[in-house]
Amino acid sequence: MNYTPDKIRNIAIVGHQGSGKTSLVESLAFKSGLIKEKGSIEKKNTLSDYLPDEKKKLSSISSSIIPIYHNEYKLNLIDLPGNDDFIFETIGLTRLVKGAILVIDATKGVQIGTIKNFNLLKKRGVPMLIYVSKMDKENVDFTKLLTEIEEKLDAQKCVPFSYPIGRKENFDGYVNVVELKASKYNGVDCVDDVIYEDKRQLIFNLYNRLCEAVATSDDAMLEKFFSGQQLTNQEIKTGLRKGVLDGELYPILVGAAIKDIGTKTLLDMLVDFMPSPLDLKPIQAIDDKGNEVDVKTDINSPTSLQIFKNSYSSYQGLVSVFKVQSGTIKLGDELICPNNNQTYKITSLFNIQGEKLTPTDQISAGDIGATNRLEGIKLSYSLSSKDKVLKFKEVKYPTPTYFKGVILDSKKDLDKLFPAVEKLMLENPTIGIKKEDTTNQILIGGLNTTHLNYILEKLKNEYQINFKLEDVKISYRETITKSAQAEGRYIKQSGGSGYYGVVMMEFSPSDKTEFVTSVFGGHVSKGYFPAVEKGFLEALNEGGLIGAKVINVKADLKDGKEHSVDSNEMAFKNAAILAFREAYMKCEPILLEPYDRLVVNVTNEYLGNVLSDLTKRRARILSTDEGQDNSLDVVAIVPEAEIQEYANEIKSITKGTGYFNLQFESYEKVPEAIASKIIQEHKAAK
Repeated sequence: MNYTPDKIRNIAIVGHQGSGKTSLVESLAFKSGLIKEKGSIEKKNTLSDYLPDEKKKLSSISSSIIPIYHNEYKLNLIDLPGNDDFIFETIGLTRLVKGAILVIDATKGVQIGTIKNFNLLKKRGVPMLIYVSKMDKENVDFTKLLTEIEEKLDAQKCVPFSYPIGRKENFDGYVNVVELKASKYNGVDCVDDVIYEDKRQLIFNLYNRLCEAVATSDDAMLEKFFSGQQLTNQEIKTGLRKGVLDGELYPILVGAAIKDIGTKTLLDMLVDFMPSPLDLKPIQAIDDKGNEVDVKTDINSPTSLQIFKNSYSSYQGLVSVFKVQSGTIKLGDELICPNNNQTYKITSLFNIQGEKLTPTDQISAGDIGATNRLEGIKLSYSLSSKDKVLKFKEVKYPTPTYFKGVILDSKKDLDKLFPAVEKLMLENPTIGIKKEDTTNQILIGGLNTTHLNYILEKLKNEYQINFKLEDVKISYRETITKSAQAEGRYIKQSGGSGYYGVVMMEFSPSDKTEFVTSVFGGHVSKGYFPAVEKGFLEALNEGGLIGAKVINVKADLKDGKEHSVDSNEMAFKNAAILAFREAYMKCEPILLEPYDRLVVNVTNEYLGNVLSDLTKRRARILSTDEGQDNSLDVVAIVPEAEIQEYANEIKSITKGTGYFNLQFESYEKVPEAIASKIIQEHKAAK
C-alpha cells in the first residue's frame, strides 16, 4: 500500500547502548499486529538485530528499518545502534528523519549516550518523545529519575505525558496524563483502571501543567484557561502537538517493553505528537544552475531522494536505503546523481522490514524505501529527476582517527584488500585506508580500537584476507638549515660511448622545493637542465639522516662541464644526485615531524584535564571556543607522534563524553633530544 505523506511517521529510536531500544521495537511491532510473537535479544530472533555480528554480540551495530501500521498510519521505526562506534548512522539519519524516541533505562538513568543523543536531536531540531524503559525492574525510583532527566536534559521542557502507578514497590501500570486514563498490568495485558487515590493530586497537577503549556501558545486559550474554563481534549492535543513539533515540549512516557506495558499509549502518541513529513520545513537543495531552492514534501513534484544507508549482501549486491524528499520513485525511472554525474535506471524497488526486502512498484514522498546495484552511490548522495536536478547537502561524517598498519600475507591478499575496504567504506564512511609512500605502510583506520577491530574482523572473516598488524610509522621529513655548494661528477669511460656529466650546484633552505639555473657561458647546454632537475628531485626521496623525504630545498645549477661525445641526460641526472649527497650534511639538515590540527569537543567539566593532557603531548593550544550545546572546542596543533592512541585515551580523560576531529597541518622541527633518539634508532635498525 502506498501511503500519503500525512499518514507517515518516520521515527528514529536512539539511546545509550543497552537501554532497551530493540526490545521496544519488538513490543511496538507486536502490539501493532506486525508480528504474532515477540523475539528477544537473548534468543537472537529480533526484527532489528538480524546481522550475524549482532546476534553474536547481542547488541545493535547497524540501523534497521521496521515499518509498523497503527490506526491507518505507517510508522517507519529506525532502530539505531547505541554504540559510539556507529554514531555516523545517527548523524546521517537525523538530517532526514525529524521524529525520535529517546530511550532511557530506568535502572541506569541518564547515561552519557542519553545526553549525546539528546543534544544531537536538539541541535538538529528533531521533535522527540522520551521513553523510560524497564520500569518493572526492582528499585526504580521514578521521582528521583524524573529529577535527573530534568537536571541533565532540559528542566523546563521535559514533561511527563504518562506517570507510573503501583502498589507498594511494584510497577503496576501508568496513567496517561493527557487523557487522565489509568492502565493496570494484570499479568498478561494492560486493562483500564482507576487512578489511585494517593496519586490523584500529583496527576492532576501534571495535567494542569500540560494545560498551562497549551494555553500559553495561544492568547484565546490562555484567557480561557485563566478564566477557569476547561480546555477541550482536542484543544489540549492540538496545543501539545504544536509544542512537541516546535521543540518546546519533550514528553516523558513510561513502560516495560518486555511486558508490553505502555506500548499502546506510545503507539497512539507517536501518531498524535510526532511530525508527518508534511509538518517539516522544506529542505534546501542546489539545482543544476547552482541556485539554492526549497524542496517541499509533495508527491506531485519532480522526484528527488537522498541515500542514508548502504549495505552489501552476496545476493542483492549494494542495497541503498533512501528517503523520498519529493515526488514518487517508480520502477523503470531514470534518475541522475549530481554528486557523481551518473545516471541510474531503477530496476528494483523494495519496502524494508529488517532484513526482509519486499518488492514494490513505487514509493512516494515522505516514505522510506530501498533499491540495489547502484554502484558507486555513497551515503548522503542525492538522486533526482532529469527534469529537475537537485543536490541535497551532504552529511559531514566523522573521519577515521585511529590507524594501524597491515602487513598482507600474500599478493592475493593485497589484491583483495583495497576493493574490500572500498565496499566497507560505502557502508561506513568513518573507515579509511591509505598507502604511505614514505614508510611504505598500508594503513587502515577507524574511530578507535574497538571500531577498528570490528573492521579488521570483517576483512578476515567475510573477505578471507590474511594479514598481521603493526604500529603506524611516523612519516618524518628532512630539510636543510644552511646553504652549501658541491660538485657532482659522473664520468664513466671504458671505450666507446660513455657517461660524462659535471655540475656545480648550490642548495639552500626555502619555503618550497624548487630548481633554478644561473649557468653562464654555456658550459652546460640547456637541453641537460631537465635531467639535472630530475636528478635533484630524485635525490630528495632519501635524506641522509633517516632516509626520509627531503622538503623545502632550493637547488641552483651554477656551472658544469659536458663532453661532446659522452655527455647525455643520464650522466647529468646522476651528477645532480651526487652533488646533492655531497652537499647535504654541510647544509646542517634537521628532522621534521607531521603536526595535526586537533579540535577536541569537551564539556567544561573536563576542560582542565584535556588542556593539561595536550600540554604533555607538546601541543600548542590555539583557542578554546564555544561549541554546540554548552560544550567547548579546544583547537590545538599537536605532533602526530603524540596522538597515536588519542582516540582511545580521550574517552578515559573525559569519561566517554569527549570526541575530536583532526587534519594534517604542517611539518615542524623535531626537538633535538627526540631527533637524536630517532636517528640513533634508525642507524641501529640498518
